[in-house]
Amino acid sequence: MAKVSMTVNGKKVSADVEDRTLLVHYLREAQGLTGTHVGCDTSQCGACVVHVNGKAVKSCTMLAAQASGATVTTIEGLANGADLHPVQAAFREHHGLQCGFCTPGMIMAAVDMIERHGANLDEATIRHELEGNICRCTGYHNIVKAIKAAADQMASMRTAAE
Repeated sequence: MAKVSMTVNGKKVSADVEDRTLLVHYLREAQGLTGTHVGCDTSQCGACVVHVNGKAVKSCTMLAAQASGATVTTIEGLANGADLHPVQAAFREHHGLQCGFCTPGMIMAAVDMIERHGANLDEATIRHELEGNICRCTGYHNIVKAIKAAADQMASMRTAAE
């Protein structure tokens, strides 16, 4: 058994877990954060994307023990109370989801993408960076549109704050 301690969505947490426990299972089972989904168990679908120390990571490819001491953000940690994160709001506004199963991973990947590229995101870059996130319901058009809209909005918010 390994003792893991980390900060998840701003809250310090710890638990004893089996050495082979994946981060996705730790988040879902030990922390009750079920927004992070287990989709394929092979790291192909991206439904399990979370942020570890500010970077998008497929949590089905990382042991919980590897995240010990890290800061982890899940889909539940993006919103500010009742106020959705701009990417969450853009997905809702631009119909960037259907069944919703892939949506948390898509949103977490999109936030990371926007943080790295800012308003310089174009459709080709968005589509390229989403290759590790699979949606079986949509043609990605509205997902791409939502990410671009969120990137533009977040860039204008940064400009207004400066």
